[in-house]
Amino acid sequence: MAFSMSDEEFDAATTEALDSIPADLAAQLDNVAVFVEDRYQPQSWEDPSVVLLGLYEGIPLTERGSEGWAMPDRITLYKEPILQMCHSREEVIHQVTITVIHEVAHFFGIDDETLHRLGWG
Repeated sequence: MAFSMSDEEFDAATTEALDSIPADLAAQLDNVAVFVEDRYQPQSWEDPSVVLLGLYEGIPLTERGSEGWAMPDRITLYKEPILQMCHSREEVIHQVTITVIHEVAHFFGIDDETLHRLGWG
């Protein structure tokens, strides 16, 4: 059974997760926007049953060159699949924190294999 949480409560959990990022790392999250959507819509080339908890879209710091102005990088959290796997507010906050850290790590150029090995998969 999925845990129920209002949009406002989920946004508060997201804010709490973002606030848990150490200040020196958070200061480097320049030009990054965080969004919450209900669920991920797979692209036409993807398996239609793919489920994501979060998604980083942008150019990781490790791949940036001398570009001038750029659109903000984007981190999206997907509320419904997170709530589906949780049974309490504490679990939701924990899962949102893990998902935020996972997506922020992509911003810093850390790949999924490394994140899984470190326990942030």
